Amino acid sequence: MTSKILIFGLVLVLAFSCKEAPESDKNTAVETEQKNNANNLKGTWELTGFYNYIDNVVVDSFEMNPEFRQLKMYTDTKVMWCKHRPADSSEWFGYGTYNYDGDRLTEVLDFGSAVMDQVIAEKKQFIFELNLQPNKFQQIELDEEGNRIYSENYIRVE
Repeated sequence: MTSKILIFGLVLVLAFSCKEAPESDKNTAVETEQKNNANNLKGTWELTGFYNYIDNVVVDSFEMNPEFRQLKMYTDTKVMWCKHRPADSSEWFGYGTYNYDGDRLTEVLDFGSAVMDQVIAEKKQFIFELNLQPNKFQQIELDEEGNRIYSENYIRVE
């Protein structure tokens, strides 16, 4: 009988000694994760507009048409993007891997929609200058001489 009381007592002591992390610790962990994610590409992004460049200077900008949407999703190593254009019955999406080194984004597409598969047959690798800021980024297309041509501008949606 004494051993049952002793075991029951130990179980109660262990149960009451286990407690959740204080709410402030939980909030700090969430804030740290959000801060870390704000400085990398991992997540979901929506295209907001474009810049056109001449002599590496923005000369024109365009906002997205509200009927047209383009999203990009990055995991640790994979990228997928898709476009939605209600007036256009063609599908637009691509899937592959990516890498970035701080100021250069390289996407290598494995496959895509029928239209993109034709592009991928000619060119699988896409290299962009990357301007990554917390919760937004620009992928900038460069010409053969390294001059900026245009950029796609994204904001983080998740």
